[in-house]
Amino acid sequence: MRRIRYGAAALAAVAFLLTGCGGSGASMSDTAGGAAAPAGKATARGEAPVAAITAKERAPATGGGSGGQEKTRIDPADRAIIYQAELTVEAEKVTAAADRAKAIVTGAGGYVSEERSETIPGGEQSTITLKVPPARYADVLAQLGRDLGKRLSVRQNAQDVTEEVADVASRVKSAEAALGQFRTLLSKANKIGEILEIEREISSREADLESLQARQKALEAQTGMATVTLTLLPRPQPSPRPDDKDDEDGFLAGLRTGWDTLTASTVMALTVLGALLPWLAVAGVVWLAVRIVMRRLRGRAAPPAGPVPPGAVPPVPGSPAGPEPREDRDQDGDRDRESERTPG
Repeated sequence: MRRIRYGAAALAAVAFLLTGCGGSGASMSDTAGGAAAPAGKATARGEAPVAAITAKERAPATGGGSGGQEKTRIDPADRAIIYQAELTVEAEKVTAAADRAKAIVTGAGGYVSEERSETIPGGEQSTITLKVPPARYADVLAQLGRDLGKRLSVRQNAQDVTEEVADVASRVKSAEAALGQFRTLLSKANKIGEILEIEREISSREADLESLQARQKALEAQTGMATVTLTLLPRPQPSPRPDDKDDEDGFLAGLRTGWDTLTASTVMALTVLGALLPWLAVAGVVWLAVRIVMRRLRGRAAPPAGPVPPGAVPPVPGSPAGPEPREDRDQDGDRDRESERTPG
């Protein structure tokens, strides 16, 4: 009897629980129905369509059964991959190597995105950013490292952004569809409150759409062209040998130093002469003018007759000639004595 009583009590408890669950379910249904009525009123006011569009836009797209949870398989050739590489090459002539690199990339269908050159100890360094089609990326990278000079280092990176590209494209499509629906609601709205709310939603969705479209374009640019950053370095100069150092301290060094000194002295002398030449020309002209003036002054101050010898008395005008000079008399006496000695 006790077992029967216990069984009846258990059945009564289960029935009570089932009745309670049914009541709560009905209560929940009634509550949902009661909430649906205000939603219908809100639809009449134009507020529910905005919420409905938002919910529809945010709802994840699922397929039938478990197929919606599986990822779609994408062919490797159709995957969106960002290729990047950094290549450092030691070139004998940096300028010629840069021109060669540009020709290689242009021939492969790419272009030069950026170029920087700077002078460093030992020569010139050039850094070039190259854009290459992904299909020619590997070939161009190998050719650059082989033809430009000695390859010092290379670093590559490949980033698969296929899922991000698909996600951004899907979000762009959903945002465009939502904007179209909001614009349709705006054309049907006839109250100021409805118009203002819909316009706010449209402005917000337009900003989101522009951001998504900018991201989509950036991904297309990164996946559409591979990026190769090429750095060209000059070849280091060889260090002097010990023999060359000995020659620099011996005869050749002295000869080179003497020649350099002679050349520098000659250049200095010619420089000084060139600086003094205009002054010498002016001084010569002044000296010549002074000499001519002095000569003229001396010519005017000189007497008309010759100078009177010392001890001689100048003749008086109108008087007879004075005695002959002593020298003339001595010469006449000598001639007389010679004539007396000579026989007739």
